[in-house]
Amino acid sequence: MKNIFILALALITSSLSAQVLSNKEGNYTEADSLRGSLRPERAYDVQKYHLKLKVEPVKQFISGSNTISFIAEEDLSVIQIDLFENMKVDSILQNGEVLAYERKHNAVFIELDKSVKADEKGEIQFYYSGHPIVAKNAPWDGGFVWDKDENGDYWIGVAVQGTGASLWYPNKDHQSDEPEEVQLDIAVPNGLMNVSNGQFLGEKDLGDGFTQWSWKTVNPINNYNVMINIANYEHFSDSYKGLQLDYYVLPYNLEKAKKQFEEVKPMMDCFYEKFGEYPFVEDGFKLVETPYLGMEHQSAVAYGNEYKMGYLGNDLSGTGIGLKWDFIIIHESGHEWYGNSITANDIADMWIHEGFTSYSEAVYIECRWGKEEALEYLKGTRRGIGNSKPIIGNYGVNSEGSGDMYPKGANLLNTIRSIYDDDELWWKTLKDYTETYKHQTIDTEQTEAFFNEAVEVDLQPVFDQYLRHSQLPQLQFKEENGKIGYRWQADVEQFAMPVDIFIDETEQRIFPTKSWQFFDSEVEDPDDIRVNDLEFYIDSSLME
Repeated sequence: MKNIFILALALITSSLSAQVLSNKEGNYTEADSLRGSLRPERAYDVQKYHLKLKVEPVKQFISGSNTISFIAEEDLSVIQIDLFENMKVDSILQNGEVLAYERKHNAVFIELDKSVKADEKGEIQFYYSGHPIVAKNAPWDGGFVWDKDENGDYWIGVAVQGTGASLWYPNKDHQSDEPEEVQLDIAVPNGLMNVSNGQFLGEKDLGDGFTQWSWKTVNPINNYNVMINIANYEHFSDSYKGLQLDYYVLPYNLEKAKKQFEEVKPMMDCFYEKFGEYPFVEDGFKLVETPYLGMEHQSAVAYGNEYKMGYLGNDLSGTGIGLKWDFIIIHESGHEWYGNSITANDIADMWIHEGFTSYSEAVYIECRWGKEEALEYLKGTRRGIGNSKPIIGNYGVNSEGSGDMYPKGANLLNTIRSIYDDDELWWKTLKDYTETYKHQTIDTEQTEAFFNEAVEVDLQPVFDQYLRHSQLPQLQFKEENGKIGYRWQADVEQFAMPVDIFIDETEQRIFPTKSWQFFDSEVEDPDDIRVNDLEFYIDSSLME
């Protein structure tokens, strides 16, 4: 039993802190600032990436170019493009002219031959090559995965969320700027297929032992979502309310996949109802089998859950409810709405991705099996929360906050729903938020304001405590002069939040502040009071 418990905790910790960048605790470097800040050399809006790339599995080598089209936001004579320093810059061109550049850490500062004036369009061709970093344990560290399947065919994937897309291709590696479209022309050895984001444009035999597979997105896309997946794939397809569903799996898993991926349709039923239409209808929805657990790669979701229910056959909540569904299908697809469609400007606000997507797991459970099981599941996921660091990280230095952003973010949203105390209003507000900020990059303040505006209760102290401080608010009770008193203990000044409690199994709402209030005579014993901990994630204690 002890070994099983340790395994479960390890799974919780790894899954709920996937892709967290670092725990630098403020020891940031110049490299962090170059990646995390919007410097004058980044004063441009990317319009399109066109990647032409050759992937050589035997050498674990890639080579090619990215044509970067942009609109200048200010006059630009020097432009910053990001590419990991282990990758070679072969040449950079503007209008056919070779450009001079300087490298600093993982940034490349390029002197434009012809300055681009504010509001004008510019374009450069960036040629590069090299052996990209190999992931030690994707997706929890960034890099390429050079693997082979059971038939001995190459099976290659990439996961770079957190680490950065500039690990393998040159780009403006900041979440605030998404290209409006991306085309990928990826050449791989004959007999293999490459699957990327968006719609398939076609394949072309290059006559040199390689075949080029071309794909194109027509919606804004995060840099870390731009992806290649290479294998000897089998393809099958379906549709949902006009949405194209495509699945790419290893040949010997075809029948398993056809059965397992049936869950996509009830998931879409639920998410369409609660969140709105799939945000990337024009690009279609794909599940692609990968040699790592999974990632939310837009319109080409990475799937590596081994066709098991739960999280590799385990339930992260410890309730058994997580074994009723495939964690990777639901969680990573939930990111299409939260993270891919709605994107945090700065990765310090990544709870906007992970908190909402973790909450989408409970939403799916509620659609399928009811609210009570959804609440039980959310409560179970709290065992993965450390409450040792704030959820929000430091801005401008490429810093994510605590891995608590997953389960604590989800439980915060459930707590806010409970404060609403009106499910019709809650679901309307959540759907309105999702559709209002569709295809946009936003920040925490916009999210807070949207949910705050819908209710009379001031939610700002609640957001501040849960997101910007590590500890939960504590509801304290004490007995004094024959009466039972209650108050909040919290970091936030003037903290106040309504909460539901049971008194002798009768539920009622109280409105504690940081000052003591007392029940009337109907409460004689603190043991008669119980917090509704399914709906509110708080601490409570009895003062001596």
